[in-house]
Amino acid sequence: MSIKVILFDFDGTLADTLDAIVRITNRLSSEFGYKPASPEDVVRLKQLTSREVIRQSGVSVFKLPFLLRKVRSELNQEIHLLAPISGIRDVLLDLKAQGNQLGIVTSNAQENVLFFLENNKLQNLFDFVYSEMKLFGKSRVIKHFLKRTNLSPQSVVYVGDETRDIEAAQQTGIQVIAVGWGFNSPEILAKHHPDFLIHSPEELAVVIHQLKQLKGGG
Repeated sequence: MSIKVILFDFDGTLADTLDAIVRITNRLSSEFGYKPASPEDVVRLKQLTSREVIRQSGVSVFKLPFLLRKVRSELNQEIHLLAPISGIRDVLLDLKAQGNQLGIVTSNAQENVLFFLENNKLQNLFDFVYSEMKLFGKSRVIKHFLKRTNLSPQSVVYVGDETRDIEAAQQTGIQVIAVGWGFNSPEILAKHHPDFLIHSPEELAVVIHQLKQLKGGG
């Protein structure tokens, strides 16, 4: 069965948001009781899984939902300054022109994503945007999507930049393409055994083409 739908993570995969998120979380550190991250800390954190980052942050599990909500709210004030990952626009245009459905599954606020897409003239490329407020809720969103659209897992592929993206795809039985240009390092991504690990947006178009060939999509 051919690939029909390509699901994307947003932060770090499509949008270059890392620096903004680091600035915001550092600004909120005193309010939520954790240590600001230095540039060296950010490099180290890239080598950790999403769950390890949370554990090492020292943020209380009770405060975490409030911190995430505050980060999304603060990011809303900077979203107009953010740009797409270099090279991703042309790849998205190519994938859309091939007849693929493109969607976004994110833990960022839907309002932020929609504004970003419109501000960067990408809104016509995506068929849907699903937002899940929990950091580890993507697998549930994907399962609901598959059920609602009556699509088989074999016809969907997920593209993300974090270990939790790989986990979500694996939990739902869909193939996952991990990208090495986002938050997590290629090394830690590889340890989680994604179906594909790529290092540039141009490679994404090649992998999707390969998948279509293998699955009889031509």
